[in-house]
This record gives sequence, structure tokens and C-alpha cells, in this order.
Amino acid sequence: MKKTFGIVLFLSFVLSIWGQNPSNQYFSGEIPEKANKEFQFLAFYINQAVISNSYPKNDFLKGQVVGRLFGGNTTTTSNEFTSSYIEQRLIPFFIYQPHLFNGKATLRASFEIDWTWGDVAYGVGGNFGGAFSADQVNLQTQNLELEFNPLKGWYINVGLQRIFDTPYNPYKTMFDKMTTTGYRLTYFGTDGVGISVRKDWDFARIKSGYYKLYENYVQLNDDVTLMELTGEKDITKEWKLGASAYYMRDRASGAGGVSILSQGFNSLLATHNGVYKFAYGDVPYKADVVWLGSYFGRNTEHWLDRWMVTGFVNFNLGKADTLTNQALSDKEWSRTTDIFGYAGNLRLSYRYGQTTSDNFTLDAMYSSGDANGLQDGKYNGVITGNQWGAPGAIHVSSGSYLLMPHGNVVNRFTPAIMDISNMGYGLTSVNLNASKGIIPHKLNAKLGSAIALSNVQPAGGGNLIGTEFNGNIAYNFGPFMSLEWHAAYLVLGDFYDSTQSSYGSPVNGNSAERPVNPWTTFVVFKWLMF
Repeated sequence: MKKTFGIVLFLSFVLSIWGQNPSNQYFSGEIPEKANKEFQFLAFYINQAVISNSYPKNDFLKGQVVGRLFGGNTTTTSNEFTSSYIEQRLIPFFIYQPHLFNGKATLRASFEIDWTWGDVAYGVGGNFGGAFSADQVNLQTQNLELEFNPLKGWYINVGLQRIFDTPYNPYKTMFDKMTTTGYRLTYFGTDGVGISVRKDWDFARIKSGYYKLYENYVQLNDDVTLMELTGEKDITKEWKLGASAYYMRDRASGAGGVSILSQGFNSLLATHNGVYKFAYGDVPYKADVVWLGSYFGRNTEHWLDRWMVTGFVNFNLGKADTLTNQALSDKEWSRTTDIFGYAGNLRLSYRYGQTTSDNFTLDAMYSSGDANGLQDGKYNGVITGNQWGAPGAIHVSSGSYLLMPHGNVVNRFTPAIMDISNMGYGLTSVNLNASKGIIPHKLNAKLGSAIALSNVQPAGGGNLIGTEFNGNIAYNFGPFMSLEWHAAYLVLGDFYDSTQSSYGSPVNGNSAERPVNPWTTFVVFKWLMF
């Protein structure tokens, strides 16, 4: 989360681009001098006070808590305890574009400093530092990358950068558009190191990328590598159509990754993130996964007319080979798992008023599930970047707060459905939201509801995951500065009646009792400084 949720700050990069081109000499006097500075500083500040009935049972998880509610991160809900805390975050951006290269080379660096008020002081570690006396060492790196622009429309990014499953340049695109186009960060939405090359035309765009997710031992063939090729074409003024291919080569057998959780098919990260855990244990494996998909959009900026439509269909297929005897050669893998899953999304939005805040939005998601695990040698569920990162994918634009992820977080990111695979059971979800600009561009309000079903029933449980009701009201003091109040309540369904033994089920945090319905409310102040 500490890396991924810096993505909210793409707004800042958009603003920075407007002032980075030294060739724009349309003004005289002091304006060009300010707009064409070689060095730029931007920052995003957020403060929020939260009250909820969810908390981690593990005493060591006092700072950052990421993952599925009732998952391996020990988060649960209670009628007895109420969490009450204030969080703070600053994400500064540094952009250097020397005049010497006439706009052809740019260095970008972004960092993160955050804590819960009153946590710890005089220590070393991320997501801490808000206690009396402070003086915590907690600077975390989000991005550190070079961008080269050798020819018009060509961009080459090298280093630690955004890995997003949309065709748009993350450093030149508004965040809202990134979360409603392409695959909406549902498959890949995080940061990683590698090289990406893109070409932007007036009515088309294409991107390729090579990313090293985990190197592990440099002398061994034990890496995790991701490759992508995606592109989009403007068919008409309103309609856009795109297609993509992603390939993941996993030879790490779970080594590396997030702290002691590791990563991959057989790691503890799976139970934390709410993805399917392949029951390989300590046995080495090699896996190859391909994602083939198509996405479309109509009036994606929501300005041409009142209707906006976006959607996607994506198939993940591949194979995981499990070695039962490590002395065997690569040609003697004794057990294989075939992978084939799919998901689809459709989002409709109708703008009835004069601003984009005056709208009704319907968001529907479907993902395939697996009913019998690996017993038949097949996995028929969805695989996303959450298999390798914490998180590696974020579906934060549905309008939910508790049922599905929401982007208004600092240190705690624990939705009931962390990943669209829904632990491998698959899901069918519908979100309905209505918003209104009470005072256009000044005072906005929103009401929402959501429901999700599991396409496969867990042992002893039913299909209904839950029904959520939520709302917010936001006041804008000025450009990019707002004060907001949010609230949400989730009614858990019979999905959480699941019991596999007297010790409970992974569905409900291995508790023998049904969880308490989650709720939350928080007040947040946000300011984008530039």
C-alpha cells in the first residue's frame, strides 16, 4: 500500500507536465521563467481521522495493515472494540528537466512519509513516526525513473516506475481516467522496476514493457519477470477500442517478495491479499501465465455528451509445473496445473447536470471461480498482480469503501474483497452510485450501494458476500484542497457462515463464529500543493 496508493498523486504529474516544456514561449516577462524551471517540487498532503470497528488481532500490526478483511493479516471486526485514530501522509515529488537537453530527458522521484498520530519515535521503519519527540527515519521510495523523449510522441521510461494496466501515460493522465479505462488497475496497479516504451499518436497509443519483479539470486534462474504489450485506437470521436497481452514468467518458487510473506502461488501473501493459494507447500514450481484481453470506452472524459461507457474482458491462461523431487531435471516435472480464468467489467455513467459530479453510475464486475481447487489439475479462477505484490493490483473506483477497495487510505487497506478472484471463488458484483454537485465545483455529495456474490460457495457457506451502503460529502476550499466526510456500513452475507472445522474457515479468519458487520466513518483533509 505504501507504494501503490501514491497513485492518487498522478494529478500532480499532470500539472507538472504543463510546465515542463521549454519550447512553450507564448508569454513574456516572468511567466516563462517560472513555468520552465529545471527543478520542480510538488507534494500531496492528506490527514484523516477514522473511526471503525475493524482492527488487526496481531499485536505487531500497529502500523501498516494491508490485505483482505478476515484474511491472513488477522484483521477482524468487533462489537466490543472501536478503532479510533488519526493518520497523516505527505508524498513529495521532485522533477528535474535540464534545459541542456531541451525537454528530451526528465528525472522523476517520488517519496512517501506517513504515520499514525502518536505511534512511535526515535526509530527506523516506514509508516511510523508520529509519537512524542518524533525523529523517526521513515522515508520510502515510490518512483525513481528517467524519461527520455527522443522523437515526437515517443517516451522511454527506465527505472522504478508505475506498472498500470491501462494504455495511458501515468505521468500525463488524470488519476480518474486511469481507474476507469483499460483494466482499471484491477490486474496490475503498483510500482516496479524495468523499462517501458510508448508511442502516442493523436488518435492511437501503444505501450510495451519489461519489468523485473524479483531478481532473487543473481546467479540463478529464479526470477519473476513481467512483459506487456498494450494499445488503443480511437475508432470514432466517442469510441475507443484496445487490446493487450501480458506474460508473467515465475521461476522463484515463492522466494523473495514482501517481507516474510514471500510472493507467488504458494506464499503466505495469498491469504493476506485474498487471492487463491496454490497448495504447493515448500515444493519448487515454475509458472507461466498469459493475460489476453480487450477493453473499450465511450466518452471516457465524460465531456462529449451525457453518457460514458467503459469495460473490459480479460482471460488468464497458463501452466504451473510442480517438482516433487528436487533432484529431477526440468524435463521430469511430475505434476502440472492448467490455468484458465476470465473476468469482465462494464461501467455505465450518466451525467445529468452541468459538472461531472452530477451523475449516476452503475459498475458491474464478473470473475470466474474454481469449485474443486487443484484436484482436477486445473485452476479456473482469476490471477492478478496481487499474487506477487502487497498490493499488486487495486480496484479502487467501484464506489465501495468496505466491500471492495477504496483509495482514500493511508496505512490501512483492508476491504472484504481485496482481489477480484475472491480467494479463487470468483465473484459477481454490482455498484450503484449517485452524486450531486450541490454547489458546482464547491460542495459535492454522493450516495452509494453495492452487492457482491461468490460464484462458488465455500464449505458451509452461501453465495452472498455482502451488501454495502455508503455516502460522502466534500467541500472544496479551492483548487485541489478539500475537506470530506465519508461513511459506510457493510451487511455481511451467508458467505461468512462458512465453517470447515471447529477452528473455522479462512473465509472468516479461521474463526468458529460469524464476523460482525463492518462499518467506518472518517473525515479527511487533502491538499495537492504545486
